Amino acid sequence: MTLKSRLPGTETSIFTRMSRLASEHGAINLSQGFPDFPIDPLLADLVHKAMLDGSNQYAPMAGLLPLREQIARVVEETYGRKTNPDLEITITAGGTEALFMAIAAVVHAGDEVIIFDPSFDTYAPAVLLNGGKPIHLNMSPPDFSIPWDALQQAINSRTRLIIVNTPHNPCGTVLSSSDLDRLASWCVEHGIYLLSDEVYERIIFDGQQHQSALSRPELQPWAMAVFSFGKTFHVTGWKSGYVVAAPELTAEMRKVHQNIVFCTNTPVQVAFTEYMKNPEHYSTLGPFYQIKRNFFLDQLKHTPLKPLSCSGSYFQLVSYGHLTQADDLDLAVKLTREAGIATIPVSNFYADHADHKLLRLCFAKKEETLAAAGKKLSQLDWSEF
Repeated sequence: MTLKSRLPGTETSIFTRMSRLASEHGAINLSQGFPDFPIDPLLADLVHKAMLDGSNQYAPMAGLLPLREQIARVVEETYGRKTNPDLEITITAGGTEALFMAIAAVVHAGDEVIIFDPSFDTYAPAVLLNGGKPIHLNMSPPDFSIPWDALQQAINSRTRLIIVNTPHNPCGTVLSSSDLDRLASWCVEHGIYLLSDEVYERIIFDGQQHQSALSRPELQPWAMAVFSFGKTFHVTGWKSGYVVAAPELTAEMRKVHQNIVFCTNTPVQVAFTEYMKNPEHYSTLGPFYQIKRNFFLDQLKHTPLKPLSCSGSYFQLVSYGHLTQADDLDLAVKLTREAGIATIPVSNFYADHADHKLLRLCFAKKEETLAAAGKKLSQLDWSEF
């Protein structure tokens, strides 16, 4: 019997490939988006205490209610939305599972899902696995704004879902208030669901305000918003997140959730419940990463690379087209092997692999890591690339 792939065009993630290459060559890994600095010892202690106190068995399928109550409190304080913790919040195995749940809850065979590229590489496969058809609309540098005319032309009777990501990975852009208002108006007018990937909600800079789908009352029946404890508390390996949506949507997502993982890590949920009681643990995240962004930009001043504007997330795009016309994947591989710096080629975030001569670098790193990377990049002879 010949195995027929349900995702024939899907290869090993570029993040996995570049991190493996970085490990093989001892390169500084600015490719995959994870911190290299320690987590708060208090959070580790809280997890340990929960284990010692016996919180080691299955949690309720939707997540511990005290944690969902904390999330509801934070959502109301931050976005002004009163949320029912029992009916509208589900704890998930990271943002990735939350995204899959949301897509599976609303997408049926033949439905079309609009995705703005560059986009995170799990969106389209999740759509395909649920019988949907991804409709990719390209955003272009330097501002990567939503292509409104193309969006209007793409919407039809088969359009079931629009996926947005703000702050954006890999671009570092953020949706404006008018952007969200316009999307909300179109979703309501055409009866289209909105999946809002907001895992970097707290990592936003220069006095800007995160525009959450949860802040628009008219979107309440249509929007599913995904968040990540891993991104917020520097614990990406714990794979813990949550999704907020209206009761009808949440009920459908939970049907998916209970048949994928059923529930998530109990002692981690106990720890987050206690940890979230102190707002400083998440309210200070933007300034924390703005310092790192600015420090990294200072390092890049000593290189010929041209940084693009970064208003959120912990990723910095750099343009190299004035230095070499090398394919971005080839350049990323060569930089890892020969220069000891691992990056991500931005063309991998496009379905059509559009090559704008951009690389993505992660600055969620210690200052010494960023300084060492900057030094390596400043010493390159670009004529060799």
